[in-house]
Amino acid sequence: MRLPQKTKSMKPIAIFRHSPTEGPGYFATFLDRHRLPWQLIAIDEGNPVPASPDAFSGLCFMGGPMSVNDDLPWILPALDLIRQAVAAGVPVIGHCLGGQLLAKALGGVISSNPVKEIGWGTVSATRTPEARQWLGDMQDFDAFHWHGETFGLPQGAAHILSSAYCSNQAFVIGPHLGMQCHVEMTEDMIRRWNEGWAKELTDPDHPPLSVQTPAQQLVRMQSALPVMRQTAEKLYTRWIDGLKRTS
Repeated sequence: MRLPQKTKSMKPIAIFRHSPTEGPGYFATFLDRHRLPWQLIAIDEGNPVPASPDAFSGLCFMGGPMSVNDDLPWILPALDLIRQAVAAGVPVIGHCLGGQLLAKALGGVISSNPVKEIGWGTVSATRTPEARQWLGDMQDFDAFHWHGETFGLPQGAAHILSSAYCSNQAFVIGPHLGMQCHVEMTEDMIRRWNEGWAKELTDPDHPPLSVQTPAQQLVRMQSALPVMRQTAEKLYTRWIDGLKRTS
């Protein structure tokens, strides 16, 4: 837990980690730089899902190799917590699996994506007022992807990002943001994930066009990662504007 001096009166942001290698990454760096307190809830280590969002100014859900449709003991409590947070006006942000949790909690359907998407891929902003509010004049950028499922948009959601291999890359509902892509990535995370790259494919020697090899990812990372960070800054800055603050 980080609790900078300046924001001691502010409730922390809960960050839910579902897998040891899928931590908060650049999101934590962003929060630390803005002196915003946060608390890690390690679901992968058996930490329980809080019964209420009342102790937090916002909720952040990270990625994970599981499906939100799996029968895991923490999924239903997490969905309930998200619904409580939305009802109470506590902002929720989700990365990949986290975006799917947010979508499912609000009535969206989670299903297989037409193809598995791994590596760097261009995502584009939709022509909606909400995309403009969250992304400014950004039109497209290379985002990082690692998923085989995707979310349908919940009722009332505004679609703000799409890509060639996955139509629904991000949505917003008021102060809440759900993403299929991973804008939180660091170089270390990318390298660690690629240690298990071959296990993701039925034929690693012949990956589909939607899947980049580790070598391709690392080459592209040098130019793509700094640009993605700029977009992450836009999204995260807009999201923290909605945090519930104490007096």
